[in-house]
Amino acid sequence: MPAVLFESQYNPPAAFFSALLGADALWLETQDHYHKQTYRNRCLILTAQGVQALTVPVIDGNRSEKVLTSAIEIDYRQNWVHRHWRTLQTAYGGTPYFEYYADYLHDIYAQKLPHLFELNTALLHFYFRCLRLRLPIHLTTEYVSPAPDSLIRSFTHSLLDRRDWLTPKAAAEPDRTSGRPYAQSFGKDFVPGLSILDLLFMQGPAAGSFLA
Repeated sequence: MPAVLFESQYNPPAAFFSALLGADALWLETQDHYHKQTYRNRCLILTAQGVQALTVPVIDGNRSEKVLTSAIEIDYRQNWVHRHWRTLQTAYGGTPYFEYYADYLHDIYAQKLPHLFELNTALLHFYFRCLRLRLPIHLTTEYVSPAPDSLIRSFTHSLLDRRDWLTPKAAAEPDRTSGRPYAQSFGKDFVPGLSILDLLFMQGPAAGSFLA
């Protein structure tokens, strides 16, 4: 399987990691323009009230779509870190593995990294360790337009283009939510398309076995 190209995502859905199984490497797009209402700055979690989006506020949101995703700054004037953390504690505090991962996650948030790309990348490296994914992560240095067959050949080798393949609006589409169901905190029916946090908090070190 060739390397996979994704945009930077905030607490990506489990399907993001399923798409990397068997890949040679992960490439992160650094030259794309920021788009609102995508996984670049939001994730979906499961609460007692149903699926909820957690969104990282960015500075100059009105002009953000003209800025590279890698240059987007996080707006810490809003107390979003506290809100996200309290929501995660409420939704997952009683799960089997919340305490197992909580300190590591809290340390990442406490750094108050200035750019969204930096935060997403720090979280991504953490999830790679949790899931025992050992493929290298590379950053793009030029932008290449999507190809009709989703296979890009303009880099050093072929890349499977998965940029904007996963979106919050398409979270429940079967072809976007690979992996097998697992027990969740709320409801009787399995809810697909959630952040990797949902799987980790429920399955812990066994989470990787649910990606295939």
